[in-house]
Order: sequence, then structure tokens, then C-alpha cells
Amino acid sequence: MKILKRILIVLILIVAIVLIAANFMPKTYAIEREITINKPVDSVFKYVRSLKNQNEFSVWANLDPKMKSTYTGTDGDVGSVSAWESTVKEVGEGEQEITKITEGKRIDFALRFKKPMDDTAVGFMSTETAPGNQTKVKWGISGVIPYPMNIMLPMMKMDQMIGNDLQKGLENLKAKMEE
Repeated sequence: MKILKRILIVLILIVAIVLIAANFMPKTYAIEREITINKPVDSVFKYVRSLKNQNEFSVWANLDPKMKSTYTGTDGDVGSVSAWESTVKEVGEGEQEITKITEGKRIDFALRFKKPMDDTAVGFMSTETAPGNQTKVKWGISGVIPYPMNIMLPMMKMDQMIGNDLQKGLENLKAKMEE
């Protein structure tokens, strides 16, 4: 009986330590990547503001050629929504809505994931003029991991996991725009 009591105390202490540590861990993440495209800013911005065009360069959309996509609203305007549905776990099910546009400079998105897990995030794509009639494009995603799940944030390698996909998507965008 003494051994069971000690094991129980040790388990309670471990859980308490994890919960206390989670209280001091970051609860947010923000990941950004950028690339320079050899096209003028107006043509790049016009292309990336279209949710339909994002399927041409998004890594996630290209993981499942059978992915079902639906669009509501006027594509490229605030309030337009792109929804997706896939049986591929890495793609899942969710939607993206344009929440704000700063003409020629930035598009903000609300991301709502439904499967494989229920989550939300915010994303953006920004464009700015670069020397030589080029455009610097930034793509970013940020979100919150609630307590106590935030204890896993350092182990999830979010910057690497999502960042690599953002970078590959930007490389796809560059290839598409420069063809």
C-alpha cells in the first residue's frame, strides 16, 4: 500500500510540475517567410489576393489533387471565403476568409480548421516593391495554443513545420509568376 501511495504522489507531482511549467510557456506562435519575385508589385498583389489562385501555389492544396474546394463571395474581396475538404490528413477540412485588404500591400485572412482538429489562426500575405521592378512577398501565419496544450509548443517545431510549407508555397508562387 505504501508503494502505491508513493507512486500516486510522484504522479501527482509530475502532473503539477507540467501544469506549472505550461503556465510559463509561450501560448502564441507566429511564422513568416519571404521571397523576391521578378514581377512588379501590382501584378503579384492582384494574383495573390485571389483565393482561387492560392490553390496554384499552396503546398497544402497540392497534397490532394482530389481536394474539394468551394468559394463564396466575390473572390479577392473582403468577406470572400475559400473552403476545402480532403481525406488527406495533412490537408483536412477548413476555410479561409479574407478579413482585410490594404490595397497593393497586404491581405489578412482568418483560418478556420475543422479536421483533423478544430483550430483557428490568422494569416497574411504582403507585397512590397523591391529594387529592379521586383516584389518582396511575405507569407505569415500566427495563432494561439491554449493552456495546458501550450506545453507541447516547443516540441512541435511550428516554425520548421509550417515555415517549410510557407517557403515551398512562396517558391511555387515565384515559379508561377515568373513563367
